[in-house]
Amino acid sequence: MAHSNRGITGRQTGRQKKQPKGTVKIESDKGWLRLRFTYQGKRRAFALGLPDTNINRKFAEQKARQIELDIISSNFDSSLQKYKPQKNNEDAKTNLITAEELILKFIEYKSKLVSSPRSLEKYQTVLTHLQSVKFKDKAITDSLSNKLAIDLQQDCSEHCYNYLLCKLAPITLKQSIVSLSACWQWGINQEIVEFDPWKSLIKRIKVPPKPMPKPFTKQEIKAIIQGFEQDKYYSHYVVFVEFLFGTGCRTGEAIGLCWKHLNEECSNVWIGESLSRGIRKSTKTNRARTITLTSRLQSLLLSMKSKNFDENFDLDRPVFRSREGNPIDDHNFRNRAWKSVLAKVGVEYRKPYNTRHTLISHALDQGMNPVAVAQLTGHDVQTLYENYAGNVNSRPMLPEILE
Repeated sequence: MAHSNRGITGRQTGRQKKQPKGTVKIESDKGWLRLRFTYQGKRRAFALGLPDTNINRKFAEQKARQIELDIISSNFDSSLQKYKPQKNNEDAKTNLITAEELILKFIEYKSKLVSSPRSLEKYQTVLTHLQSVKFKDKAITDSLSNKLAIDLQQDCSEHCYNYLLCKLAPITLKQSIVSLSACWQWGINQEIVEFDPWKSLIKRIKVPPKPMPKPFTKQEIKAIIQGFEQDKYYSHYVVFVEFLFGTGCRTGEAIGLCWKHLNEECSNVWIGESLSRGIRKSTKTNRARTITLTSRLQSLLLSMKSKNFDENFDLDRPVFRSREGNPIDDHNFRNRAWKSVLAKVGVEYRKPYNTRHTLISHALDQGMNPVAVAQLTGHDVQTLYENYAGNVNSRPMLPEILE
């Protein structure tokens, strides 16, 4: 008898329970959400107009429960208007934004975190790239940027990748895909999208190694400094050029240097700020450092200080200024003074930033401790070796194993 009861129990538990009356079922119709239920003996269904995603299913569940409660309490709206996503519903609007709108929202978010508008330029650039990519949807050719962000899947990112692969250099392509991935990762955190279709593409892009920067030789350094000293237009910048060569600091750090950053004897300099395009900010690595200057640089700066010193001397005044007394514009300096002088003295053109590579390479060649060099220049040791040790003497040598 007991055996028979167990058999009956097993058959009963195997049956599917019938849903109670008034239950609203959530369905997916060709990737779009709809609700199905029975009301007053008639089967009803209506589309929510939302893609079938986890985020939108939460919204659908809320509407399903609302319909069930309204049926029980006799408050059901037979027109269904009450249950459709409203135009002022922030969740619905958020999930229906385009790829372009997602990027613009991300730029707005980033603008509150960064001090320089230049930091946002890369995101504006990737938006331009996305706008240039066309895709066909329902026989209509449109820009990929107009596609719903939540619907942009791997096939779309692959299409974009293949298009840009023919247009951009590998390094630029990788930077663009990384930026797009950052936008979508932020969108995931904001529950705007559920998937980052760009992340898997980043490792696919192989950037060819670039040659190490070619530092200036000692003869070239002397020629450049002499060229500035003797130039009737640009001799004003000779101490600025010597400071770049002598300290290896970044161009923006030298431009942003104020007299308050030097001690009274001009023997020590604090480098913790940078000035570029009129925007003052912290150094690239957000770390400050104090450098003890050589006696030559100290005497040059003391001479400059004595010429400028008066009762109204402002310690917030930049140490290095243009001939007109304004902060140096790195673009103007490079394109006018730097290029002109290097051409006159017959030195192969390299950017002013190469003065940084030059100091590091020569310091390593002379046997200076890499840790000490990194402290002077504000690098970590690995970055210093990988990117700045440009001289042959600073590279490891193969052992001699054959007679």
